[in-house]
Amino acid sequence: MAAMDFWVSVGSTYSYLSVMRIDAAAEAAGVAVRWRVFNVRTIMIAQDNIPFRDKPVKQAYMWRDIARRAARHGLPVRVPAPYPLPQLELANRVGILGLAEGWGEAYLRETWRRWMVDGQPAGESPNLDGTLAALGLVPRDVVAAAESRAVGEALEDATDAAMALGIFGSPSFVVGAEVFWGDDRLEDALDWAAGRATALPAQG
Repeated sequence: MAAMDFWVSVGSTYSYLSVMRIDAAAEAAGVAVRWRVFNVRTIMIAQDNIPFRDKPVKQAYMWRDIARRAARHGLPVRVPAPYPLPQLELANRVGILGLAEGWGEAYLRETWRRWMVDGQPAGESPNLDGTLAALGLVPRDVVAAAESRAVGEALEDATDAAMALGIFGSPSFVVGAEVFWGDDRLEDALDWAAGRATALPAQG
């Protein structure tokens, strides 16, 4: 079966759109998806690329664009949502832990839903506690584990791996050596993974 890696970071507003629709899109395309969590803020700081900070016109466009795209895909959204997220790193640490333990995808979907629909900032109460409790987990135990050195190192390693692939933003989709960035590239990435895209001449 064709496969694709889905690189996503809690804290990215546009990633809500992909998180909520990637499963159905991938199933329709016949592509298996592996979810990967990384810290997009680390990469953006390293590259001096903070896209919406102190840019009110661009930020207003972002919220309107997300609202348009959500309507197009039949997704609920309430914007502007709280942004940026003070607890972005903890939210992603929990995501790393969850993917390792088998509940990460459900955690990520519910975290983004509570953030972008209910207006609850990810990585803190009531979003974090409510999401974990809804999954049948004990929030304080999960947070303690997520704050461990091992999980922190796992998030750093994942972020380093993302940068090595050429990823600079979330969401990103990776098929072999091909990187596709942005929710509007989800279908392109799935087509590439499934072999339905036109091959390009080798770079050289």
